[in-house]
Amino acid sequence: MTNEEIVAKIREVLAEEFEVDVAEISPEGSLKDVLGLDSLDLVDVVVLIEEHFGITLKGPDFVGIKTFGDFNNLVIGKLAEE
Repeated sequence: MTNEEIVAKIREVLAEEFEVDVAEISPEGSLKDVLGLDSLDLVDVVVLIEEHFGITLKGPDFVGIKTFGDFNNLVIGKLAEE
């Protein structure tokens, strides 16, 4: 899977789960604001990523994650470690 395919899949999964338009999910967009996330919703994000990509994200992984670009890089980095 290329990085572009990974980003497209992340956008698709998050848009569907949180009922937002895919166009609202841009690299510079705020993950929390666009999706309307609270701390419980982050658990949903972790589960979605695990289901779709087979990687586990933990709380410390989210330190410094503000934008979709940050989040995409986190997932791509975790996949590269596999």
